[in-house]
Amino acid sequence: MPSQITRQITRHVLTIPAQGGKPARKVHYRRCGQGPALLMVHQSPRSSSEYTELMRDWAAHFTCIAPDTPGFGQSDPLPGEPEINDFADAILEFADALGIAPCAAYGFHSGGIILVTAIKRRPQAFRCLAVGGYAIWTPEEMRIFGESYLPEFVPQPYGEHLAWIWSRILEQSWVFPWFDTREEARMSIAHADVEHVARTVSEMLDAGEHYRAGYGAVLRAPRDIPAPDAVVPPCLISAYDGDPLQAHIDRLGAMPASWSAQKVATPKEHQDLSLAFLKEHADTAPCGALPEDGHEGWLELEGGLIHWKGAKGGRLRLHRPAEELADPSKGEIAIDVPGHGQSDDFDDMKRAVEASAEALGVSDIDWPAPPAGDADRLYPDMAPDRFGLYLQRAWQVARAEAFFAPWYEANAAHAVPLTPEAIATPAVHARALARIRAGAAARRWHDTLAQIQGETA
Repeated sequence: MPSQITRQITRHVLTIPAQGGKPARKVHYRRCGQGPALLMVHQSPRSSSEYTELMRDWAAHFTCIAPDTPGFGQSDPLPGEPEINDFADAILEFADALGIAPCAAYGFHSGGIILVTAIKRRPQAFRCLAVGGYAIWTPEEMRIFGESYLPEFVPQPYGEHLAWIWSRILEQSWVFPWFDTREEARMSIAHADVEHVARTVSEMLDAGEHYRAGYGAVLRAPRDIPAPDAVVPPCLISAYDGDPLQAHIDRLGAMPASWSAQKVATPKEHQDLSLAFLKEHADTAPCGALPEDGHEGWLELEGGLIHWKGAKGGRLRLHRPAEELADPSKGEIAIDVPGHGQSDDFDDMKRAVEASAEALGVSDIDWPAPPAGDADRLYPDMAPDRFGLYLQRAWQVARAEAFFAPWYEANAAHAVPLTPEAIATPAVHARALARIRAGAAARRWHDTLAQIQGETA
């Protein structure tokens, strides 16, 4: 079994320089394990976080490297109207920037489409590839998907988009595609797993309207497997019972001699089969240090990771409860406080902040005052529920904050001046997402600040 150290997932940011008329872009990636490099590309509209458990499982065998593809998670989108070749090239650019090519690779669903496209464009960049489910759509299926699968996802003033996204993600396990409510479209793996749905909803909210670019490029991608005589690295495609793409194994047709496809019974069997294949064909040289940016990253503290931005050594700026870090000014450094934004939660928030300051070379911490009001009312329950009501709760609070202070006092005595900036839908959306991400940590941060304020009074 891998040790606790090798099972630790770290997070990093790497900026791909501008080249060939394309602007510079930020790529967020996760890393875990030891051994040869394994590039892992997630499905749409998810992020690299979907691989956290799998990365820990495979950590003893590989240095697992999972980027957020462009426009998903915390990675910048591609400009214009990108197609599948652009997403494949983006993965190749990332591998080149890390210095890991040629490497083994794994992709699930649309992640597999991106990687197969990348192999066709530059086969020498890979040692081998394992794919979970590979879609071969018929022309009629492509027409249906093109018309209905990717509606616009634009925040609406009263939060209507949140009701839609909850139902869309929840019912994707009931019928496939999600909008096909015929009995024939029922799935055998239907569930109402609140934690799973909430996690996927959160990733969809991170992507926003950019989900249509990445997902659309995959849906429109040509489904041509490399020709039987193509000189390409070995590949294994497998799909388990209940995966809507398992039936597509029969549609793959002739493949290169080193390629094979197999139906399996369970997700675990698919993962075990993929791991054995990757171990057989991967390089044996261990992966070395990987490059990352010097102006943003995640601190590895005992108990979790803290997200930071800015110039190390500057004044440390902290945000208030249920908010997130803003880009720091010159001479400042900012963090997402524990449990907020992109930082892990910590039992002792004050100690985690002080440890962050020490790690960042900061001696001056700007502790904010807690918001005025009754803490029991300022932070309503944001725990995901079966009906997605927590999303609407966050939206209503975010709108009320533009009208009153504290937000729950909806009366003339507590009115604040209305400004276009505060009530604008993108601003409300940002505040709602920050509150959703913070969850119960917002109240605990409020109490921590109140305690510090009392100690310094």
